[in-house]
Amino acid sequence: MDDDPRAGWPQRWAGTDCDVRTAVGAIPPETKDGFRYDEVPWRRFQHFYGPGEEIPGLLATLASQDAEAADRALRQLWTNLHHQGSTIAVGALAVPFLLRIATTGHPGLRARTLHLVAEIGRCQHIGDGSREGLLQVAEEPLMVEGSTTCPADWTIQAARQAVTDDLPLLLPLLDGPDPEVRSMTAYVLAAATDEIPRVSSALRSRLANEDDAAVRVSLILAIAQLAREHHDDHAPRWARDLWSDPGRPPEIRIGAGLAWLCLVTDPAPDELRTLLTDPGIPRYDDLLQSVPWLTWCDAPGFALRSCIDEMLAAKVPAAVPDDPWDGGPSN
Repeated sequence: MDDDPRAGWPQRWAGTDCDVRTAVGAIPPETKDGFRYDEVPWRRFQHFYGPGEEIPGLLATLASQDAEAADRALRQLWTNLHHQGSTIAVGALAVPFLLRIATTGHPGLRARTLHLVAEIGRCQHIGDGSREGLLQVAEEPLMVEGSTTCPADWTIQAARQAVTDDLPLLLPLLDGPDPEVRSMTAYVLAAATDEIPRVSSALRSRLANEDDAAVRVSLILAIAQLAREHHDDHAPRWARDLWSDPGRPPEIRIGAGLAWLCLVTDPAPDELRTLLTDPGIPRYDDLLQSVPWLTWCDAPGFALRSCIDEMLAAKVPAAVPDDPWDGGPSN
C-alpha cells in the first residue's frame, strides 16, 4: 500500500534523516573537535535500552578527569551500543567523539574505548573463527538490530567512514607505550575504507618493530583484513612467506597462518597444518587471547585452538584458474 511506512525500505530512506551515514557525514570537524554534542542529532536514533540523547552525557563523563565515573560511563556505553555482539545506529554518531576521548581521556580506558569503536564498525561475529568470517566486517544488507529501523550495515559503513576521517588521530597510537592500545588501534585501523596504502604501510612498519606477541598477531590480521577487502593480490604471498619461515617468532607464524587461510581458498598445505597443530600450540591460547579478532571466538583460553580447528576443518571450493587470490603451490 502507498501509505505503508515500510514501503521501499531501506532504499527509499537512503540519504534521508533516517540514514545514519548521512547524519554522521554531516557532523562538521569543529563539532567533533569541540565536543559540541548539542549539534548532533542523537534523538533521531535509539540505543539498545533507550533514547539516543542519553549518549552525550555518558560521553562527557567518559572524557572527564574522574577515573571511576569515566569507567562506569564506558561500561554503560558498551551495554547501550554493543548488545550481544550487535551494533546500533546511534553508536556511529558516537564514534568521532570516542576516538577523540581515546586520545585525550584517561589512559587506562584508552584500549577499551578503542575496542568499542571497532565493534561499532563491525558485523556481529561472536563465535565465528572461520576462514570466511574472522576478517569479515560488513553485515547482511537487510539486517536490523535493536529498536532502530536503520540497517546494521549502514551503521557499520558510517562508523568506518568516521574512523577513516580521523586517521591522523589513530596512526600515532600505533607507537604508544601500551601494547593493548597498539593492538586495539590495529583492530580499529583495519576498518579503514580509504588511504589503504598509508594505513597498511603504518601497520607493516609497526610490525617490523613490535616485540609483543599479541600485538604482532593483531597487526598481521589487520594487514590481512585490509588486503582481503581491498583485493591486494600480493598479500597471500606476504602471509605465506611469514608462516613458512622457521626463523620467525612462533606467534608471527601462527598469525600469518591464520591470515593466509583467510586470504585464499586453497586447502591448507601440510606444512601449515603441521605448524598449526603442533603440540606446543595450546600454550599460545592464553598469550594470544587478547588479540581482538580472537576474543569472541570461544571461551577464554581456547579461542586460538577453536579458530585453528574451524579453519583447518573447513571444506574449500575447487580452485579457480587464474584466481588472483591463489596463494601459490603447496610445495
